Amino acid sequence: MAQTHLPHDHGQDTEKIFRAMPGEAEFQTAADTFRQLGDPTRLRIFWLLCHCEECVLNLSALMNMSSPAVSHHLKQLKACGLITGLRAGKEVYYKAAGTKQCSELLHMVEKLMQLEDTD
Repeated sequence: MAQTHLPHDHGQDTEKIFRAMPGEAEFQTAADTFRQLGDPTRLRIFWLLCHCEECVLNLSALMNMSSPAVSHHLKQLKACGLITGLRAGKEVYYKAAGTKQCSELLHMVEKLMQLEDTD
């Protein structure tokens, strides 16, 4: 890797930090996840599924949306690994993926909502 010479020295090792920075693919994954959670409906569904497991029909009733619309949001959340589905007969029950990333995202979302309340 070629050495980058910065035009200004601000007394910190920015080049070392830059070399340790994750690759573009990792940033793309993070951006895609945030893009999915940038939709308030998907964020609400994600939050709900972090706290319970639900089927599409119940989610539709809770969100006051059609089943196809909810299914579209679920497909998006599932594609980026935020939720999982478990088929039981004709029903599919959805819940948040049991990953550290989902737990940390939920924590971050709830903290951000608390910040809104303090303004």
